[in-house]
Amino acid sequence: MYYVYILKCGNGEFYKGYTSDLRERLARHQRGEVPSTAGCLPVELVFYCAFVNKYKALAFEKYLKSGSGRAFMNKRFVSSGRDTG
Repeated sequence: MYYVYILKCGNGEFYKGYTSDLRERLARHQRGEVPSTAGCLPVELVFYCAFVNKYKALAFEKYLKSGSGRAFMNKRFVSSGRDTG
């Protein structure tokens, strides 16, 4: 399985990511081992979805990072807030 996930960072911004091992990736975020989120701990998992197809997962992650994807994310998956893009 391949996962797309959204984290809420300690600074109120949201981080979108992709992984094939969600538990391990989340643990790395929480330990500060991911440079993109290390400076904004703690992080909280607010959404994830699983895909069988790797390329569909990557496409969804890319969409969430687009302007329309950020609007969709804010409306459907998270309450209002700042976004890291």
